[in-house]
Amino acid sequence: MTESAAETIYQEISKVRLIDPHTHIDPLAPASKTLADLLGYHYYTELAHSAGMPKESIEEEGISDKEKVQRLVSNLGPIENTAQYGWLIDICQKFFGLEDNRLDESNWESIYDNAESKMTAADWSDTVLKESNVESVFLTNDFDDPLEGFDTCTYIPCLRTDDLVFHLSKDSIQKRLQHCSGVSLDGSVSNLRDAIEQRFQHFKKNGARACAISLPPSFTPESISDGRTETALSDILKHGENASPANQTALSNRVFWTLAELCEQYQLPFDLMIGVNRGVYGNGVFQGQDLYDSRVSLIQYRDLFNAFPNVNFPISVLASVTNQELVSYAWIFPNVITNGHWWYSNTPSFIAKDATARLEAVPQNKQIGYYSDAYKLEFVFPKFDMYRRVLANVLSEQFVRNSGWNIERAVELGHRVLRKNIEQIFPANQ
Repeated sequence: MTESAAETIYQEISKVRLIDPHTHIDPLAPASKTLADLLGYHYYTELAHSAGMPKESIEEEGISDKEKVQRLVSNLGPIENTAQYGWLIDICQKFFGLEDNRLDESNWESIYDNAESKMTAADWSDTVLKESNVESVFLTNDFDDPLEGFDTCTYIPCLRTDDLVFHLSKDSIQKRLQHCSGVSLDGSVSNLRDAIEQRFQHFKKNGARACAISLPPSFTPESISDGRTETALSDILKHGENASPANQTALSNRVFWTLAELCEQYQLPFDLMIGVNRGVYGNGVFQGQDLYDSRVSLIQYRDLFNAFPNVNFPISVLASVTNQELVSYAWIFPNVITNGHWWYSNTPSFIAKDATARLEAVPQNKQIGYYSDAYKLEFVFPKFDMYRRVLANVLSEQFVRNSGWNIERAVELGHRVLRKNIEQIFPANQ
């Protein structure tokens, strides 16, 4: 009964047209051009490197796309057991005619050529969206992105603010902010706020539906006074990256707090992705150097959640080990929302455990089931499909079998966490 219920639920929730609430897709080049764009995704390069492939072979300058694919395919054998390899096979089967469940030296070249032929079509991105049953995807836009040249209804802007919070001491970031906002930083708090607010106005006007930031384990938001901020800002404008660490920290906190204030003013959710420890593996491949840190705790964000009850904070945690704390905070705080299964917790076993805990304990209108975090459109389908299958199993086991729900009711809950909550938590501009 449970197995057939799970399959029925899976088939029904697969009909839900998706809105992907967090990606790194470039709206000017949203889909891949060759198979190298897919195999160049950091999951494959870091796993191949971890399994023994030399970094130099992966990142050698000047190699052709086809040569890069050949090298990586020759080193994929040890990672065939991984969920990430499964994504690759799903993509090749769905879009490029792969009939086997393995991409290896016997078939990669024909798949490469078939993929390249399809990817040259002018409407390839639209084809991928249609075949993946995706309506729109959220972007990750630099604060100075002009937001031009793409359909902002399909590719939805999201203001990414890491540079403003953590790198404003860099001369290049100051110049970018002054150039795009039209506000010259003069050392006053009001002037700094004007520059940042202009960015909110720009993004809101162009259909942005969220503000977002990735936060290190050491960060603890706090409100900084105007006087302390001006002391810090004066030091940073004068000495840049050589300003005192204390002043840089103070300014980071004030900018972050200002972002929360502006999210409240402009009615934007503030996505917090918490716990990335950068550069842990210094010799890793590109984007394969960062890890989670179990020393992070959401207690660090207590003051923020209390200070901004009208701001929704969709929270992503980097590892399953932090999920119970996130569930507890979403249980208590009305403005804390569980958001996706991020990075190192984005495999079926962790998703099953974490999704079950959320569905059992968090109000159903406060859960964003999944986002792909994709860099290319082709990855949206296999990642969401992995989640849908896990979700169908959880719904059939925990709700149909154990709680006596009928299948229709379970499907409705699946629909809610897959799409309805995204529309409600990230509403389109009125």
